[in-house]
Amino acid sequence: MPIVANAEAPEIPWRPGYRTFTLAGSEQGLACVASYSVVEPGAGAPLHVHEKVDEIFIVLEGTIEFRFGEERRLVGANHTIAIPAGTPHGFVAVGPTPARFYAFLPQLGAISAATYLEGVAPAGADRH
Repeated sequence: MPIVANAEAPEIPWRPGYRTFTLAGSEQGLACVASYSVVEPGAGAPLHVHEKVDEIFIVLEGTIEFRFGEERRLVGANHTIAIPAGTPHGFVAVGPTPARFYAFLPQLGAISAATYLEGVAPAGADRH
């Protein structure tokens, strides 16, 4: 069973102000992916949708303004965001400090397969 030292997880190129590290995924023989991200205030992900996979965010620190379609909600530390498949969503880190969170997708390739309603896929989408 692979054990990953989180501090040694590889960084995946993502977006300006948005750093992401794969904690477990294809390199560990998995068909899903878990990641850790640090997002600077003002950075985030544009509105997009995963048609066939759910997504989970576990906010550790900071605040994220999450968008579900046209609805916007502030989500802080110690909260989990459950995003059902087919739900348009996006977010931006807000406040004076970076947002830090874990994310889980039950299927490799879900980021590159997403439909971007605004903006484009992140640089390392094909590696996540």
